[in-house]
Amino acid sequence: MEQDKNKRIHELVEELNKYAYEYYVLDNPTVSDKEYDKKYDELVKLEKETGIILLYSPTQRVGDNVMAEFQKYVHKGKLWSLDKAQDIETLKEWHNRNLKFVKQYNLEHEDKLPDITYVITKKFDGLTINCTYDNEGILVKGATRGTGVVGEDITAQVKTIKSLPLRIKNHSLIEVHGEAIMTKRAFEEYNKVSQIPLKNLRNGAAGALRNLNLRETAKRNLSAFFYDVGYSDKIVFNTYIEMMDFIKSMGLPVDPYIKKCNTIEDITKEIYNIDSVREDLEYDIDGLVIVINDIRTRELLGYTVKFPKWAIAYKFEAQETTTTLLDIEWNVGRSGRVTPTAILQPVELAGATVKRATLNNLDDINRKGVKKGCEVFIRRSNDVIPEIMGVVEKSLEDSEEIEAPRYCPYCGSELIQQGVHYFCENTLSCKPQMVKSIVHFASREAMNIEGFSEKTAEQFFEKLNIKSIPDLYRIKKEQLLTLDKFGEKKASNIINAIENSKNPDLSSFIYALGIPNIGKKTAKDLAENFKTLENIKSANYENLINIRDIGDIVARSVIDFFKQEKIVNSIEELLDLGITPIMEEKKVTQNSEFMDKIIVVTGALDNYSRNSIKEKIESLGAKVSSSVSKKTDYVLVGKEPGSKYDKALQLGVKVINEEEFEKLINN
Repeated sequence: MEQDKNKRIHELVEELNKYAYEYYVLDNPTVSDKEYDKKYDELVKLEKETGIILLYSPTQRVGDNVMAEFQKYVHKGKLWSLDKAQDIETLKEWHNRNLKFVKQYNLEHEDKLPDITYVITKKFDGLTINCTYDNEGILVKGATRGTGVVGEDITAQVKTIKSLPLRIKNHSLIEVHGEAIMTKRAFEEYNKVSQIPLKNLRNGAAGALRNLNLRETAKRNLSAFFYDVGYSDKIVFNTYIEMMDFIKSMGLPVDPYIKKCNTIEDITKEIYNIDSVREDLEYDIDGLVIVINDIRTRELLGYTVKFPKWAIAYKFEAQETTTTLLDIEWNVGRSGRVTPTAILQPVELAGATVKRATLNNLDDINRKGVKKGCEVFIRRSNDVIPEIMGVVEKSLEDSEEIEAPRYCPYCGSELIQQGVHYFCENTLSCKPQMVKSIVHFASREAMNIEGFSEKTAEQFFEKLNIKSIPDLYRIKKEQLLTLDKFGEKKASNIINAIENSKNPDLSSFIYALGIPNIGKKTAKDLAENFKTLENIKSANYENLINIRDIGDIVARSVIDFFKQEKIVNSIEELLDLGITPIMEEKKVTQNSEFMDKIIVVTGALDNYSRNSIKEKIESLGAKVSSSVSKKTDYVLVGKEPGSKYDKALQLGVKVINEEEFEKLINN
């Protein structure tokens, strides 16, 4: 009898999931609602009687509980951001770079790459979700994108999406990326009965998945579209179209719009086509995603620090509206520059309430004819602070001219004009400047003083009279104990962190100095090319622009920075206090087994992080590659290797594990 009930439970789960797929994904129901409800009720009854509840049972889509908190989840494959283009010219530049790469590669290699073909899909305006299916095909995890490496576990919330299959016919561990969205119909139905109406579709979706009350999540009736397999322990795809076909075959909802294009003209045509119909769609989109179809070409192109080089998002033109400019607020930045921000009559724009807008300087204000009390056109794009585009002419009659401040709004010092900008030169006692400088200097990518925050920096300025960066290294533990929320342990930790920061690598120290226009990458380039702080300080214009990616503006920024007597004295003071920037030369082990070899790494290693294994391999005279080809000499395999391992087996490339790697090094 129990066996019969168990069998019936399995039958009902399979049937009900099939009906849900036909109804929500195919939009082609094969049974009536009454028949579905009858079978659903039968399943609920049997589950109560037997205590048998399958993980992929439709009864598990919505729970009655309210969760206490969200847990962190580490993605198996990184979820990358996309580079953005808002004009055809940017797309052309990207396309030409791709053509140049393929042409150069094919000139140098026998294993030719195919001609560039692109695949275009819609860019949905919702919330990215990452769904993990185990080797039995069961949905075991749903997570937010988060940082791209670590997201939040929203499995229970994701299960409320009725079009999402709880089980697929696949026997490999995979992560599938998608976008959770709220349709216009679901939005309208929800607002009919909600005491607090939703403002827009995107917030409706994001708010639902970030809600700990699962019943509330279910009320939003979310949908989803899937577009990428971010991780697979067995399956290898040759093209993106092949990947999309796989996703669709698994029963995951896929938007029907997928276009192949070969030229910029084809892409431009599709942009205009979709832009012309987007207002008629049942959901919001904010652009198109354009990717290279051939997976091997993607692997060889690789990634920047932030984006894959083989994909780009074309963003549709931003929305605009008008509102009243109430006032101007003047703010002081880290460099002492005083910049204006417009305070606006709050207005709804692109799904958000806008209260402030960017104005670059007084020249920008005059050029646009902006005045207090006038009506202004504002544009909001890519979720950044809106920009004022111009004024409504007829609103200028009763408006008031905007004048630049004569004195610093924070410390009262007289401002100095340099070109179109105004500066407060009181670097010692102007709070915003000093606090922001301290926070930047102590940040992780700079001097990495752990436990440091803006509130800590404010207390240092106000209560400890820290008026320069060198003053940080004169702080005593007894002083810290007088600050708010500073106990024995916290004070000791800060003192230790400050002391431990005295031997930074040279690039981190250069970045920490806050040279205008110098980010972390440029700081590394300077360190690697000049080797010492003295060499960087004395570098001339020709030396600097000869470095790849350093142009006129950056070169002049470096030269002008080290010309300032106050800055030079401050650096000397830091060196006298024991700061010793170190430039670690990469040592190459001569005559190693790996000299001049090409190595690919896949999977998690026990004793190395991604960065440390790269450094180790390069120190052995080898090159680390991101893709497997016939020219690969070794594939170093860790736990849960990806498709690179399978490709190595297919091509007959030598595969070694971490233990074998260590033995070869020691020998």
